[in-house]
Amino acid sequence: MPAWVKLLAVPLCAGFAGTTALIAVLKCAPLPTESLINPTVVEAGDGSTLAELSFQGAHQVHVPLGLIPRTLQEATIAVEDEHFYEHHAVNPAAIARALWVDVRHGRVVQGGSTITQQLAKNLFLSQDRTLTRKLLEVLYAIRLELHESKPAILEQYLNYVYYGHGAWGVGAASELYFNKPVQQLTLAEAAMLAGLPRGPAVYSPIDHFGNAKARQRVVLQRMVACGFITQAQADEAFRQPLAIAGKRLPRWRAPYFTVTAVAEAERRFAIPREQLYQGNYQITTSLDPVLQQAAERAIHTTLPAGGSLQAALVALDPHTGAIRALVGGRDFATSPYNRVLATRQPGSTFKAILYATALGSGWTPAHQVDSEPTTFAYDRVKRYAVHDFGGFYAHRPLTLREAVARSDNVYAVTANLEIGPQRVVDTARRMGITAALQPYPSLALGVFPVSPLELAAAYAVFANGGFQVQPYAVEEVRAGDRQVYQTQPRLQRVLSPQIAFQVTDLLTSVLQPHGTGYPARAYLHAPAAAKTGTTDTDGWIVGYTPGIVCAVWVGYDDNRPLTTAEAHLAQTIWGKFMGTAQERVPSGWFSPPDGLVKMAIDPLTGEIAGPNCPSREVDYFQKGTEPRLTCQLHQPPKAAETKPDTLWDRLRRWL
Repeated sequence: MPAWVKLLAVPLCAGFAGTTALIAVLKCAPLPTESLINPTVVEAGDGSTLAELSFQGAHQVHVPLGLIPRTLQEATIAVEDEHFYEHHAVNPAAIARALWVDVRHGRVVQGGSTITQQLAKNLFLSQDRTLTRKLLEVLYAIRLELHESKPAILEQYLNYVYYGHGAWGVGAASELYFNKPVQQLTLAEAAMLAGLPRGPAVYSPIDHFGNAKARQRVVLQRMVACGFITQAQADEAFRQPLAIAGKRLPRWRAPYFTVTAVAEAERRFAIPREQLYQGNYQITTSLDPVLQQAAERAIHTTLPAGGSLQAALVALDPHTGAIRALVGGRDFATSPYNRVLATRQPGSTFKAILYATALGSGWTPAHQVDSEPTTFAYDRVKRYAVHDFGGFYAHRPLTLREAVARSDNVYAVTANLEIGPQRVVDTARRMGITAALQPYPSLALGVFPVSPLELAAAYAVFANGGFQVQPYAVEEVRAGDRQVYQTQPRLQRVLSPQIAFQVTDLLTSVLQPHGTGYPARAYLHAPAAAKTGTTDTDGWIVGYTPGIVCAVWVGYDDNRPLTTAEAHLAQTIWGKFMGTAQERVPSGWFSPPDGLVKMAIDPLTGEIAGPNCPSREVDYFQKGTEPRLTCQLHQPPKAAETKPDTLWDRLRRWL
């Protein structure tokens, strides 16, 4: 409690003379120069402002009392403080009644505040419901009335009171709910607005029109009781149809991300949305504005103009899970639906999780599977025919690296069935995939929908050496000067560092010549690992460096088929973004952990490459699993055998 409040308690207890002294002190004491009406601010990681959670931001237009309809003024007085022009800041009878209830409950549960008190609370005090705050509210209200006229107080109240959905003041509220200037409000509209300050979330005509109409009737009847209108006027106003404007889309920077961050702050810290919109919070997010701009530019410059093809991009710090960039669609204004959180079939991007499971189940990069049309038998009587994209098969055994680069489906299903689909599901769960997965043969081909955010988090496990991360957008939430919430990244080991590195090394082949993601390499400035995925309706690529992991999806909301060219746009978007990210988040490359053996093998045999092998691939093997035999297929031809000379041979040469 401020010291001046304690000093005022002395004259207050000294009867008439003390009261006179109290009034003199309050008259001389200046009002605070700083108002506590501050919109909730959402900031990027560099401190720049992404959004202010108010309808008109911190710079709303002040509406003079002369421009506010008399009906709105009277409706407000009737329902909030019918004796406004008669009392001096407080209504003793109302306060006594409220205090009695509050004391019985040990906390503030009933109002009794006059319009002046409500203005004092909005201007100078927090929204805490405590007896101390109530006492300060009364004293500030008295000081207001000693310094301001009644019309001036009413004008300030109508410009500062909260009407819901981030609208402070009647000017913002009129535009928000009725899409018109406050001067044009009808009696029916004025009565509805006047009923909102008591409970903006409960009486919002946008969210709860029935409640709003019931509250409007209460306001109209109070106006009748106060003599402001007749009963006939009240009935006519209540019957009048109202054209309620829909919710306005916020004009925020990085809107898909900002909406996600606000929802996260609300959910993780249990802050009611209306409380956030009432202000005085600071939300610090993980967004990197440079990477966000790169993500938005990559999508804008790649998707065909004027079409309905959509794209989503999300980029994370793989070591913390902090979201550095997020774009949920091509245009928030026309479609605020966030596709980063939507689930679609991931196609072959799921194979990275499959092969991590295989490497942990005894498979090695040298393991070979024939690439040819195959029908698999499973569950004794069931059959599953697998085809490679476009019907292209190698018609020879492939190593794991070749299968990854070519995105071979036969290899993937073979691995899935041999190691057991349930093992793959378990690995996906540990890596952060929460979507519904079934241990079927088709699991290997990514037929079960997941979200781009889930895939990015799963690939972060490879990028950070085997730890699961929890994606987050909010670094910290503060209420005033008091810290409310701070994110502590949670890491849990789910893969060995050896397997994480092996998968990373294999995924680099996707961006090499003959790899499915090779076109994206043209935009990169340094090495990267990635995996592409294509279904009839979805185009994907997920990839990373040591400093950033990024997932990109392309498709139509109505699931119409993609052309091959449309599906490949995901690679262009990813490449453009990752080119900037590599410069923004520079990093070296991954170093192999202890326990791995680097070895060159012949891809045709899977054996140690010999000096005459025409091609070779370099892989990393867990110690003890590396090949032991040298390639016998490409040995040099043996010299022709010669017999030793006989006596007869020597005699013939002499003759």
